[in-house]
Amino acid sequence: MTEKMKDVAGKGKGLAGEFREFIMRGNVLDMAVGVIIGGAFQKIISSLVDDIIMPVISLLTGGIDFNNKFVVLGGGEPGATYLTLDAAKEAGAATLNYGTFITVVINFLLMAFVIFLLVKCMNGVSNKFAKDKAEAPATTKICPKCKSEINIEATKCPCCTSDL
Repeated sequence: MTEKMKDVAGKGKGLAGEFREFIMRGNVLDMAVGVIIGGAFQKIISSLVDDIIMPVISLLTGGIDFNNKFVVLGGGEPGATYLTLDAAKEAGAATLNYGTFITVVINFLLMAFVIFLLVKCMNGVSNKFAKDKAEAPATTKICPKCKSEINIEATKCPCCTSDL
């Protein structure tokens, strides 16, 4: 392989070597872990919205099930009225599912709120540890004559030999 070809191929590493170097960077691994945890976290939030919050909202609004709020745009059986979204889909009707959209928006807002609380909690813990570390007492001082850094207990500067 000529020198010019090595430069083009990534200084002799080749595509596989460059890919290996890219994958092994800490940021890529951190991002991958974040995406995996985020996917699992999203399932938890979806369950929270679908199984806990939406039924409570349904009770407060007189039994409204947002997932079955839709408008039939066309198709399906002519003149038919569908009680559920599943029935409309089975009949092949084109529907505008605004109830599902409301559920997804609530899902997003809850996820954003939970992430906000987690970040707020982590910042609080981080600040607490930062306060606990408090500044250590100074162990050095600056010589007034030569401005070099010397031990705080020194009585004579080792650099300029002046008395302190």
